[in-house]
Order: sequence, then C-alpha cells, then structure tokens
Amino acid sequence: MNYAETLGVKAKAVESAIATAAPQVKNNALAAIADALLARQEEILAANAKDLEAAVQNHMTESLQDRLRLTPARISGMANAARQLIAAEDPIGSVDSGSVRPNGLQILKTRVPLGVIGIIFESRPNVTVDAATLCLKAGNVVILRGGKEAIHSNTALAEIMRDAVETAGLPKDIIQLVEDTSRETAADMMHLTGYLDVLIPRGGAGLIQAVLRQSTVPVIETGAGNCHVYVDSCLHGEADYEMAVRIIDNAKTQRPSVCNAIEGLIVHQDVAAEILPRVQAAFRTHDVTIYGDEQTRKILGDAVQPVTEELYDTEFNDYKITVKVVASLDEAMAHIAKYSTKHSECIITRDLDAAQKFQRTVDAAVVYVNASTRFTDGGEFGYGAEIGISTQKLHARGPMGLHELTTVKYLVSGNGQIRE
Repeated sequence: MNYAETLGVKAKAVESAIATAAPQVKNNALAAIADALLARQEEILAANAKDLEAAVQNHMTESLQDRLRLTPARISGMANAARQLIAAEDPIGSVDSGSVRPNGLQILKTRVPLGVIGIIFESRPNVTVDAATLCLKAGNVVILRGGKEAIHSNTALAEIMRDAVETAGLPKDIIQLVEDTSRETAADMMHLTGYLDVLIPRGGAGLIQAVLRQSTVPVIETGAGNCHVYVDSCLHGEADYEMAVRIIDNAKTQRPSVCNAIEGLIVHQDVAAEILPRVQAAFRTHDVTIYGDEQTRKILGDAVQPVTEELYDTEFNDYKITVKVVASLDEAMAHIAKYSTKHSECIITRDLDAAQKFQRTVDAAVVYVNASTRFTDGGEFGYGAEIGISTQKLHARGPMGLHELTTVKYLVSGNGQIRE
C-alpha cells in the first residue's frame, strides 16, 4: 500500500462520521477552526515565512509570491470565511423535489455529500482552509495536496484545523494533507479509485490538464483562466472610454495572479486609436508588458512586444497581456472561442444587440457586459466561499459552493408496491 492509499483508507474510515454529523456539530467545528486560526496566527506566519524565503531563493515572480503570502489580514479573512459558513444553510438533507406516483410511491430527491474529495492545488495556502471548511460544511472528507512551494504553510494550517475539529467532536482525519509533494505521490492520488469520489484540480492550465490526462478518478475541471475583455465599436465618447479603461485596468492589474484576471484584450478597430493609448497609460502604473498584433503596434509603438499564437494561448498570472485589434464582433468572438478556457469573458459596449449576442454566443461559465471579470467569485456572487470556478459543464459550472459539493439521493417509500 502506497502513501496515498494510506490516506484513502483513513478517509473512508471517517466518511460516515462527517456525512451523518448534525449541522450544529459541523458548525461547532467551523467555529473551532476560525478561533484556532487566529489563536495560532504566529505559528502560521512563521511557517509562511519559510515558504516565502524559499520562493525568493527560487526566483518566484512577485505576482506568484503574492499568491503564496499570508498576512494577519489574510488569516483573519480565512477565519471570517469559516464563520460565514456557519451562517450558510446546510445543504445536506434538503429536498430538491418530491412527488407521489400513481401507484402511491413517495419519491424525494434529497442532497447528500459527495463523499471523499481530493483537491490538488498550487501555491495558495488560503485554499487549504477554504477547501477544508467547505467540504466539512457539506459533509465531505477532504484530502488536500498543495504545491511544494507552500508546504510549510499548508502543514501548519492543516494541523491547526485537524486539532480544531477534534475538539469539536469530529475525527481529525476528515481533513488530511498530502505532506509528500513528489510527483509520484500526486500521480498515486490521481489513481485512488475506490477511495476518492471526485478529484478537483485548482491552479494553472498545466496542472489541470495533467490531472485530466492522468486521473482515473472523476475530475471537476476548475480554475484555468485565459479570460478576455472585448471593447466593441459602440461607445459614446469620453465617459464610455473612461469606463472601458477602468474595467480593463481592474480586470488585469487589481490582482493579476488569480484565475479571473484577464490575459487578453480585444478592441474593435473603430475605437482602437482612442482606447489603446488610454489603456497603455493606465498599465504604466503596474509596468504591464503588452504583446500586440501589427495594428496594436502601429498605434502604441515599439514599446509593445510582438504577439504570437503561443502568447494568445497563455495564462500569464502576471502583469502581462495580449492585445488584438479586430474588424467585427464576430471576429472578436472567434478569437475568444479559439483561446478561451471558458472561465470569464466580457464585452464593453452600449449596443444592446451586441451585448445580447455576445452573452448568447460566447461559451464560458460567466459572461459579462460592462463589468470586470474580477467579480467571478463565490463571495462576490453572494454564494459565500467557493472551492473554485468550474469551467466544465457536467455536475457544476461557475463558482462551486456548498451546493456543488453535494450530489443527490432518491428516497422512495411505499407500502408494499411491486412492479408488474
């Protein structure tokens, strides 16, 4: 039995305990986690400092260091997110629908936990807490496998949560961390059929594609975000130009390392000369590198780097962006269809027909009109914490909250019916 299988055995042993736990017991465990995160903050920060020191030595980019960094404010945010889950409606046992058949059979479609969830993610230690608390509230066991870049932070956070849930009367093994960050162990985890009910990769396109190719466990695809903003020709003067630049700047620079930040800007040729210099000026604050096509470079000059097919297809997670000038809405949508990861896409326009056509046609989990893609987030949608943004179509799509961490069970009651 390999290391991953030992975790799977432990997970199956406690699956029933969390699946049948009363809502108050789960809420008590969430409260204990929130309290423990704050009480043991210095321990978390000390562990995170080790990861950050290694990140500097390994020349990790500033934006990726930001994903890795924990601060008192971020720890407080994780604790608050756990407390918000206490107030959230418990999905387990809720009835989606019910009916009585002509033969008298009573059928109830109810919500039950998925079971044992495996989560593979990269260097964002806050995911350790978000994923564990969401799975707990939804009655699931979770096995967490973070990246080696965050191993000290993740180990501290997992141990704190395990201690906390045990004080609340739940088995600590409902939360487990894969402490061996080797590729071999990750591969073993992807083959835990019979132990894991679902595997959720959360990170860049490379990680997600690797999991999709290798896993024999059912996978929910999340996270990869090659997102775009398209600026349509129908804008009415300075106020609209300013709106467009605010949206583009926010979507790219407010936090470039996250999956709902844009990586591509598409501009209609009729407004390119007005929009692109304004965007370039806004981007100078963050020293954004622009990769543009020939028309973009004619407008903005040699400061713009030549774009390539590979760059159009890249999720940068950094202060970098591709720019393309197009002749029509259809050309913009064709570009998006070719390079989008189906996460979040946006059109900026005052033309209602163009807006509606864009929202109907573009295939993505979230399609915006005149708003930043940075809102693709469970909290911003009013759903509370989320385990990721699903970019697929089966089971769940978009922000994955508590409801998406459940499945259904049909409860059928009769009084002696048999099928003729």
